[in-house]
Parts: sequence; C-alpha cells; structure tokens
Amino acid sequence: MCFINNLSFSQSKFIVQNKNGSDKIRFKLIHNLIIIPVEINGVELSFLLDTGVNKSIIFNFLNITDSLQIKNTETIYLRGLGEGEAIKALKSKGNTLKVGDAINLDQELFAVYNPNLNFAPRLGVQLHGIIGYDLFKDLVVEINYSSRKITLTNSNKYKYNTCASCETLNMEFYKNKPYIYANVRIREKQIPVKLLIDSGGSDALWLFEDDSLGIQVGDHFFDDFLGHGLTGSVYGKRSKIEGFSINSFDLDHVNVSFPEPTSLVYVKLHKDRNGSIAGNVLKRFNLIVDYQKSLITFKKNKYFSDPFTYNRSGIELEQDGVRFVKQKDYNYSDKIKFLGSNQKTSSSTIVLETKYKLALKPAYSIVELRPDSPAEKAGLMVGDYLLSINNKSTDKYSLQELMQMFFEDKDERIKLVVERGEAILTFVFYLEDVFKQ
Repeated sequence: MCFINNLSFSQSKFIVQNKNGSDKIRFKLIHNLIIIPVEINGVELSFLLDTGVNKSIIFNFLNITDSLQIKNTETIYLRGLGEGEAIKALKSKGNTLKVGDAINLDQELFAVYNPNLNFAPRLGVQLHGIIGYDLFKDLVVEINYSSRKITLTNSNKYKYNTCASCETLNMEFYKNKPYIYANVRIREKQIPVKLLIDSGGSDALWLFEDDSLGIQVGDHFFDDFLGHGLTGSVYGKRSKIEGFSINSFDLDHVNVSFPEPTSLVYVKLHKDRNGSIAGNVLKRFNLIVDYQKSLITFKKNKYFSDPFTYNRSGIELEQDGVRFVKQKDYNYSDKIKFLGSNQKTSSSTIVLETKYKLALKPAYSIVELRPDSPAEKAGLMVGDYLLSINNKSTDKYSLQELMQMFFEDKDERIKLVVERGEAILTFVFYLEDVFKQ
C-alpha cells in the first residue's frame, strides 16, 4: 500500500499549544501503518501518518466535506504513483486542523474524489485522509512503535538525549519528501541506495530495478498486486534480499517488492532514488524525526528481530459491509436462595432458557487470490465470504487478526467455511513457502 503526490507546500504552521510545548497521542498500528486521530474544523477523523506525502489529503468520496465546512476551494488535478490518469481534487485553504494539542489555524487541504482511494475496507478501520509533511515540517515527531504513541514537540522545546544504542542519519529532501542513504545486500554484494522514508507503505522495502547497480529481482519471486497509488494500481514482483543495513543496524532476509516500471513514471522524476523504506522495516525501530534539522534517529525496539514473512495462503481480504450473526442470548430468571455454613443467605443465578438474537458483525470477503496459491488450488474464489476459520467464527476476529493467520509457518493447516451465493462450503489447505508455489 502506498500514497504519493507531487505538490508544492504552503506556509501554514502547527504549534503545540500547552505549557510544555509537547503532547503524546496514541495511534493504531494496522498492517504496519500509523493511524492517528485528527480533528478538522471541529470534526474528529482518522488519518494515515505518511512521511511519503507532501500534502494533506482528505477522501471526499466519503461525503464528509459538507460537515467539515470546507471553503475557499478551487479545482485542481493531482498525479502520483500508479498507471492511471490524473485525479480531480478540491484545494481548500483556511481550515483548522488539530492533532492532540498541536493546532494549525490555516491548513491547506486537498479533497480527492477517487473511490479507489478508499483504503478502509483493506484496513478494517475508518480512514478519512492522509497527513505528512504539513505536520513533520513544524514539529519534532517521536514515533514509538512499541507503545503505539507519537510525541509532538515544538522544535524550540525539544532536547536530545545521549543515546549510545541509536543511529542518527541526515535526511535529504526532494519535493518536501525525506530520503536517507542505506545499504542492501544482493548476491553477497553491498549496494548503497537512496531511499524515500515512507511510513505510508505497509511493505518492508521497495527497490527499483537497476542492472548497472546490481539491483535485480533474482530467481525467487512471485508476481503480486502491491497496492494503490494516487492515480492507479501498482503491480510488481515480491522477493527477498540477503540483507539491509542502516549504519550498524543489520536486518537479514528482508522482504522486498520490485514495482513495475510503468507505475514509476512520476516517481522516477527524482533520478537518484532507488526505492523506499516502509512500515515493515520502520516499525522495528522507535524514531525521532526532525525535519528542521534534517535528522532522523533510529533505535531498535521489540519488533527488531521478528522474521520477515509473506502471506502463505494467497488470500487478500477486505471488510465488506456487515452481516447478521446468530448469537446466544441468555435469559436469566429467578434466583435460588440457599444457606451457607455461616447461615447467611446467599443467592445464585441459573439459566432457565437459552434464546438467540441476531447481531450485526463485520463481513470479510476475498478480494484477491494469488494464482497457484494454496487457497486457489483448494477451490476458494474471489467474492467468497468467510464465515469461520479453524472452527471459530470470523466475527471473533479483526481483519488484521484474520490476515495474520495467513502469515504463519508453512504446513500450518487452515480450514475455512465460506458463503458463496446461497451455498455454505468448507475448504482445507496448508500454508506453503511462497517461493515454491
């Protein structure tokens, strides 16, 4: 999943308005993405925190702009990652935007109309927009992936602590987007690369193929849908590289995606860029992001040594509305009195009758199925609705919890009961090594 646009910046400013000049905000970590609460013109919304965008975007197809009282608009067209045409947007000035105690009284917003940018079904939570450069440019932002909190601090109030176990790198900026230099190890060769810092991407690394540098896919890969860009879908190849390093921090057997060149026409305007470092790497560190000093600090956290895995089932799910689920509704009746050893009266409740009620629960459907994957070979189809997984109703799980089951060890047994039209069908398959499918 990825979000990129190429717009110039405005002069609005965020200030943390409390006596400490600093505020902590809890966030949700969904598929390696940071979802933060944002208030626009008094309306509470959820935004993706994305270092890979240089403008604040709101998804106008959600029909919320009327309640936001957005004004001073003009129509423009935006381009970004993907193969499609430019998309229509409303540029709006003079909005009040609040993130915790950080307030901007003159925020520029871009309301887009493309329904393909509705990422909520894939995330399983509401998502109303994206914010990046506008927040980072004014404040020092600490991202603690371990505690799932961000700390926003006015730059004149921030004090760095000595950290012997940290690595601090200089950032370079192109069109207000941050880049760092790192190294990838491919076929036992260390290759220096310049990467966009992209907290709005859920993958680990993206690399752009370059034979002259030795950045190549190799023999083990599979073709896949990589995500939606601002102007279309992005496809490419998924593989692994031997290693990735940020100064002294080394990660082994790292997932990597190689997007198709046709999706990169507007990205490659920055000719020195070799790819992106995204959420599945970034979440292994707690970060201090300081745009004003052009510094980013990495410190290993509890996720650092987690193995890099792929979806071994071939199934991609989304939350597709709701469905009725039959649940037990216990009807508790009269209490029975009894005497204990101390002769004091006690009571207990017994169930005289079990009734059932219908409750609305999220519905999860298969939206993509990788060719020749275990799920496809078992007979599952796009459009199937999951009713249970391993004998447990899917309404007991969030979308993220369900998807995580498909990343378990190979040979893990998966039993799915699905609804296909009016039929209820059962399928069993075993997770496989994606590079042997």
